[in-house]
Amino acid sequence: MGTNNYERAIFAGGCFWCMVEPFDQQPGVIQVVSGYTGGTTENPTYEEVCTNTTGHKEAVEITYDPSIMSYEKLLEYYWQQIDPTDDGGQFHDRGDSYKTAIYYTNENQKAMAEKSREILQHSKKFNNPIVTEIVPAKTFYPAEEKHQDYYKKQNFHYQMYKKGSGRASFIKKHWTKQYSKSELKKKLTPIQYHVTQENGTERPFDNEYWNHFQDGIYVDIVSGKPLFSSTDQYDAGCGWPSFTKPINHHSLKENLDTSHGMRRIEVRSEDADSHLGHVFDDGPLDKGGVRYCINSAALRFIPKENFKKEGLEQYLVLFDEK
Repeated sequence: MGTNNYERAIFAGGCFWCMVEPFDQQPGVIQVVSGYTGGTTENPTYEEVCTNTTGHKEAVEITYDPSIMSYEKLLEYYWQQIDPTDDGGQFHDRGDSYKTAIYYTNENQKAMAEKSREILQHSKKFNNPIVTEIVPAKTFYPAEEKHQDYYKKQNFHYQMYKKGSGRASFIKKHWTKQYSKSELKKKLTPIQYHVTQENGTERPFDNEYWNHFQDGIYVDIVSGKPLFSSTDQYDAGCGWPSFTKPINHHSLKENLDTSHGMRRIEVRSEDADSHLGHVFDDGPLDKGGVRYCINSAALRFIPKENFKKEGLEQYLVLFDEK
């Protein structure tokens, strides 16, 4: 599909630093730009917008391929990043420039956004009314270069900001399913529980996926969120499934692990906080030199032919299919 068939989605969700990462590495998303929209001041600066006198909101403009990523799916991701009941800003950022809004670029987007908002309102996920506006798109002004891809350029500060502002805990409380130990023991096999909840390690060459190379993706056994693709899997000779990279880097988090008298980097899933394995710097050099060594017990494999049935059809693009 050529660039003429790409579409734009424009979302305001508070501080735009936090609105790039959730979309940036999704299949079918071409580009995510931080900027300002909704007001009347031409070519506003960050400082001007922060005065809350320009009418502009901090927003992101997402260029996407609708044959891969649907607008409905983008809306789903959007709602999961914000507090849609806050009419005074977002988290500790207050004022008009931090209010939420969906800017539709055509009537189809308007209808889908309104339906999506209505579904969320009736879901009773939130006690208070949904106040996010759905309004026509206006001129979108890209922000200064230092604000683009902030989560990559200043990752430590970004993570501290996301946590300190209250956004991270809000997302976890409202959008991450919490399991009790008893629920997980019923849901998981003993080895799955031991690996994901007790930081265990299964035996090498004696686990489900160590020599498994069918086309498909691997999801978190607890949450079902996609983590790795077979297109990035290779035989590292270690006896565990190994990958050169995750599907989305923000689906993982890394911690220093000093257990067993070693210094290693542990890999956990961002969504469910499952222990997955470790990451090493001895991977294939032509693929970046990184090896994600992952326990099979932390994963569930979904073959390519089942993507549509599982609602994961956007990941067909990883296999050059749509």
